[in-house]
Amino acid sequence: MKALNSKQSSEKMHRLQSVDVLRGFDMFWIMGAGDFIVQMAGIQKTPFWTKLATQFDHPYWNGFAFWDLIFPLFMFLSGISSVFSIDVQLKKGNSRNEILTRVMKRGLILILLGIFYNNGLNIKPLAEIRFPSVLGKIGLSYIFASIIYLYAKEKTQIIWFWSLLIGYWCLLKFTSAPGFPMGNLTEPGNFMSYFDRTFLPGKLSRNIHDTSGFLCTITGIATTLSGILTGNFLKKENISSAKKAGWFVIAGVASILLALLWNFNFPINKNLWSSSFVLLTTGLSLLLLALFYYVIDVKGYSKWSFFFRVIGMNSIFIYISPKIIHYGYFAEGLFGWCADLFGVYQPAVVLLFVIITEWLVLYFMYRKNIFIRI
Repeated sequence: MKALNSKQSSEKMHRLQSVDVLRGFDMFWIMGAGDFIVQMAGIQKTPFWTKLATQFDHPYWNGFAFWDLIFPLFMFLSGISSVFSIDVQLKKGNSRNEILTRVMKRGLILILLGIFYNNGLNIKPLAEIRFPSVLGKIGLSYIFASIIYLYAKEKTQIIWFWSLLIGYWCLLKFTSAPGFPMGNLTEPGNFMSYFDRTFLPGKLSRNIHDTSGFLCTITGIATTLSGILTGNFLKKENISSAKKAGWFVIAGVASILLALLWNFNFPINKNLWSSSFVLLTTGLSLLLLALFYYVIDVKGYSKWSFFFRVIGMNSIFIYISPKIIHYGYFAEGLFGWCADLFGVYQPAVVLLFVIITEWLVLYFMYRKNIFIRI
């Protein structure tokens, strides 16, 4: 990983403010905002807080909640960023093979960081190590989606996107785990989980299934490709920015409707990263991008977004750092003196102080022009 100084950061890829802000909005919930809502629901126990808290937990199998959007939204945004990053490198005269080497290196680092995130640095028997991870899936999807962008034209990229979704659907509909009928999509019966149980070394997050399994990288690539296709559209100079935002809304609604239709045959399921799940989360990501892009980049209302921008500029750091930095310890030292004043709300307030501490660390890095990138 590299820390960029101010000169280097000014030379890096052209950044759309809305992309950084939306990435920060995405990571804000991982920083503890989602847990804060769950804490409040446990304290208040009102219908409002209880219902809201259900959106911050993953459905066990089929279904969808807001919490399911966090991971694919990040991958969607990484696809957009990849377009501008690769284009900048091409304009500097780097060959596609040189860029591919960097892509492979970055993806491999993400995979290794994912293993560290899951297991720490403790030496464990192979059977106790969990290899699949959120960062690993991001890394693998980033590698293959970037290869497609580097070596395929835009129309071919679109073909790749739909081929991955339809191909994955066919794979799971015409196979199953031994002893189950063809096309079985239950947790023990689907082919993806069976493949992971059979071929992946180490342990799985659910013993018979891993929530970041290997075969669902197929549709993970499609999620990242959806961001790349969006980045392609953002680059078009013959379409006004306002019209681009409008097209994002249209494409987002269409993608959601297709997802709901496909759901009847291939359920929306984050665990399987089903094709309908990809279309639903792509549609929602497009709608969020349309909103942030129109407000920030088109209309120029950006001052309100500074809080999220600070987070979005160091997203990988804030995801990994809680494994290294005990933010709760610092939060207790800085704010613990007043937590007792809030009575039954103390657990939620303590968590709020942890979020503030995390943000202050990111703000310090932002002011010092320290941006961690891989």
